[in-house]
Amino acid sequence: MSRDARRVLWAQGLRAWAYGLGAVLLGATLERRGYSSAQAGLVLAAVVAGTAAASLAVGRWGDRLGRRRCYAALYLALAVAGAVFALSGALWPLIAVSLTGALSTEVVESGPFTSLEQSMLASELAGRARIRGFGVYNAVAAAAGSLGALAAGGLGPLRSLWPGLSDQRAFLLFVPVALAGAVLALRLTPGVESAERGARPRALERSRRPVLALSALFATDAFGGGFVVQSFIAYWLTARFGATLGQLGVLFFAVGVLQTASFLVAPRLAGRFGLLQTMVFTHLPSNVLLASLAFAPNLPVAVALLLGRVTLSQMDVPTRQAYVMALVDPSERTAAAAWTNTARYVVRPAGPALAGVVQSSLAMGAPFLIAGVIKGAYDLALWGWFRTVELPPEPTSNVRNDG
Repeated sequence: MSRDARRVLWAQGLRAWAYGLGAVLLGATLERRGYSSAQAGLVLAAVVAGTAAASLAVGRWGDRLGRRRCYAALYLALAVAGAVFALSGALWPLIAVSLTGALSTEVVESGPFTSLEQSMLASELAGRARIRGFGVYNAVAAAAGSLGALAAGGLGPLRSLWPGLSDQRAFLLFVPVALAGAVLALRLTPGVESAERGARPRALERSRRPVLALSALFATDAFGGGFVVQSFIAYWLTARFGATLGQLGVLFFAVGVLQTASFLVAPRLAGRFGLLQTMVFTHLPSNVLLASLAFAPNLPVAVALLLGRVTLSQMDVPTRQAYVMALVDPSERTAAAAWTNTARYVVRPAGPALAGVVQSSLAMGAPFLIAGVIKGAYDLALWGWFRTVELPPEPTSNVRNDG
């Protein structure tokens, strides 16, 4: 990889560590501040809304203003958000910084940052190098996010050495991490910029129809996934089988390890079978396993099905990102990444709410069955619509390896 690609990976790893830390801290700090569930919901809704709005703004103006400049600005906004969450006791400042788009409810695919990183990596890499790069890119996020969550779990023992340390003050760790990310962003070379930097922003042109179709499909997939977010799985395993916190901790650590490994294996499969084939024919079996969770008779079977599903389900992430970048013109990559990523973000919050309704009105495992059916339908529709679409030939002149 070029120096620019490595800098992007370092910056993304730092941010993923912070997001992994924040994912553990956020709910606990909101509850300990005495906020109601409605107020906590407002903060989380602001994070999702900010992610979507900032992603669309990056897609529209990112290439014109400069990818490096926008990338650094987002890291500075992340530093401000960390300081506000650490020091403010009022609700509205939290909502305000959440709306900047610098925060995220996800570690691997994190809003406007991801849209910029995908387009910059696509400028640096091509062909098989690109899919390998996206595999490493997602593996770094998964591993760093796991380390961030582990760091959050270690805050308790640290309080014996630092009595003044609280969960809220721990958000100050966002500040040096984000500033380091901003420095890395500013050290990127002009090679990561669009060839049309400074030009008047324009909508998708040649790639408009396929990008909108992919956005609709990705939104369907994300909607189905919203029924079975990790917090719901933990709740279901506890309520259905009496799983302990220790068992859940080991399980979700194993989930993180398998996700990281699957990100690294996916490029090898894509190099042999193709991007679309890898996306569909790893994801579809994973959704059969997901639907089967609804009928698991005991905890060992449920854990085996879940781990089998995770091993396969994440292989479509780097292949999906690489597929979008290969499908569109280089000048449309930032916009295409923003559209397809935002489509996933905006529908995701509906899933958990509907999962609770479905579970209370039907059966406890019903959300797994519904999610498996929806996501399986996405796989079949994706294959049906795009199996005859040929990816355009790709020049290799933009590939750099400066050591």
